[in-house]
Amino acid sequence: MINRLDRYVISHVLQLTGIVALGLVSIYTLVVFVSDVNETGKGSYGVLQVLEYSLLMIPSSLYILMPIVALLGTLMGIGALSRSGELTAMRSAGVSLSRIGGATLIAGAGLAVFAFFLGDWLAPTSEAVATELRDSSRGSGGNAGKSVWLRDADRVVRISKLQSEDHIGDVTVFRLGGDGRLEAALTVDEGVYADGHWRLSGVKRTDFADDHTTVTVLDQMDLGNGISPNVLKLFILEAGSLSAHGLVRLIGYMDENHLDASKYRLLLWRKLTEPLTVMVMMLFAVPFVIGQLRDAGAGQKLLAGALVGIVFYVVNKVSVSLGDIYQWPAPLAAGLPTLGLALLSWWRLSRSR
Repeated sequence: MINRLDRYVISHVLQLTGIVALGLVSIYTLVVFVSDVNETGKGSYGVLQVLEYSLLMIPSSLYILMPIVALLGTLMGIGALSRSGELTAMRSAGVSLSRIGGATLIAGAGLAVFAFFLGDWLAPTSEAVATELRDSSRGSGGNAGKSVWLRDADRVVRISKLQSEDHIGDVTVFRLGGDGRLEAALTVDEGVYADGHWRLSGVKRTDFADDHTTVTVLDQMDLGNGISPNVLKLFILEAGSLSAHGLVRLIGYMDENHLDASKYRLLLWRKLTEPLTVMVMMLFAVPFVIGQLRDAGAGQKLLAGALVGIVFYVVNKVSVSLGDIYQWPAPLAAGLPTLGLALLSWWRLSRSR
């Protein structure tokens, strides 16, 4: 049960975490603004559009920085209690370090829920709006110059112009036989999805036989089944910006068509472990600040927190790369650094006095 002392620790940690978040996100947003100012002059993309784009990217910036924000906020919050003597008074009254760690973990659980909401809904939505704003101001589509390859049962589809999830152009469809040989190819100038089917225009169909080919030209053609707009919508977004639900749908589509979904499965597990990483970072800071950084100033705590964050980031990247090379299960590759840090935090808490 949470008592007044626990609430005091939780509020202190969350207050300092909010201050750290405000500072880091402000710096990150300024960097985004300055880097994009150099892109002004393309179409109607001016300073006001750059400012709007930078503000819309704030949720994504906060989500990226959330683990290091949680770590630095806890270092500063617990450090302030230690520096003012309040932490010493708590421990003299019989409050164990584990109890303080538990209160910090409760604060971390609240931040973890916020981080999941931020990364699964707010950040992808605002980033999609920001990207659309930037691309429309520049006068270029978000998928310009990119081809999307998809598999649909016995058909392989290449879409050169993905205007939106229900509007495609410059499409080539290859239909394969049971033995994997090419049976027919379909080139389409434009396709629009309406009333539950694709309406294709500018169609040229080529059928391949053993000794000849047959070419048929059609002004329009209706395709009753095939790849749905919901699937295409997933490919319009960057994979890293997809929600957990979107990644599940994309993985399901790729599994149904016997495609390699390991990349997206890893992204899904990284998204699911991110809130746990926030909690573990905060728990790790408790024995850290009471031990080596007990008498350190704010600058030293910030430096130490930044170093820990950088090391964890590098270890996380190495774990993902090793998992990709050695085909580790996605939960192991995505969660191994977080699990290791959690065990280290528990060990340090149990040994601290």
